[in-house]
Amino acid sequence: MDPTLAEDSLFTPANPLTERETEVCQVARHGGNISEIANELHLSSGTVRNHMLSLIPKTGTGNRHAAVRAAEDNGWL
Repeated sequence: MDPTLAEDSLFTPANPLTERETEVCQVARHGGNISEIANELHLSSGTVRNHMLSLIPKTGTGNRHAAVRAAEDNGWL
């Protein structure tokens, strides 16, 4: 095992995101509003909004943009 990867795994929090939250987050990181994300994923805007709202406390951030950045920074995407 790569010692760097082993060390990183000790300090990187476990991924708390569901598969769908990860998918929404991946699309959201490329920009766009809730409706655009929903259209790309073939979901309703309300469903995307709910997933984005659940990302905020899981990432310990204050808004959806910061949640996406936190997910990227933690290697969850």
